[in-house]
Amino acid sequence: MHRIIFIMTLYFSILFSDNLLGKLQKNGLTITDEHNKTILIERDSSPLCNDELIRPNALFGDEFAGRRVPTLCKKTFVTKIGVLQPISIGKGIQTVGELEVLLHIKNAQENPNDYILLDARAVQWFDQMRIPTAVNLPFNKINYVEDKNEDDFDSMDEYKVYLEQVKKIFNLLNIVETDKGLDFTKAKSVLVYCNGSWCSQSPHAVYKLINMGYPKEKILWYRGGLQDWLIYDYTVTKGKG
Repeated sequence: MHRIIFIMTLYFSILFSDNLLGKLQKNGLTITDEHNKTILIERDSSPLCNDELIRPNALFGDEFAGRRVPTLCKKTFVTKIGVLQPISIGKGIQTVGELEVLLHIKNAQENPNDYILLDARAVQWFDQMRIPTAVNLPFNKINYVEDKNEDDFDSMDEYKVYLEQVKKIFNLLNIVETDKGLDFTKAKSVLVYCNGSWCSQSPHAVYKLINMGYPKEKILWYRGGLQDWLIYDYTVTKGKG
């Protein structure tokens, strides 16, 4: 037993001391947003909470936080909503957490042609609040030109609008349309999220990308979504994108 504990401790020590995840956890990440504004993405918590002595009954007693825990160190949020998503939504699709999201944002800042953070929620959700640098691509707007044809629209103008939307998606993700089909050779590594672990919008977005032919190894899924991001006090941006 002691040997197992020692090996696990050593593994996590190596993980967080010799790579970027440990630095991101400690120092946060300074980025430039879509408005060319500098933002620090970090866990913003009160020293009062950091110094709080946490005991089992403080975490799980009464209202799941205990009466002795300072109000400043508690959060209240809705849980009985939507349908909980599994930890894995498909073979080959990697599920990630907050530190991996930070790392992906860092990679996207340094290599914007290779990485992108996608918010799969409807526009009204995105405009209210989002993870910094996220680009809104609502799950119900992800279409492929072969999904529909002229007969599916009331007018040619509507069909042209549809084709323009598809073209924008291709440009956003570096998908190239060829005579032989879609070329994903230079497609970006996408990290997709929505409202929380109970939200199905991001899984639907992932499924649509896969049906389009998007390489599974280029798709990451943040199961916790915006709710977990807020629970851990990470920075968000607000307002219309």
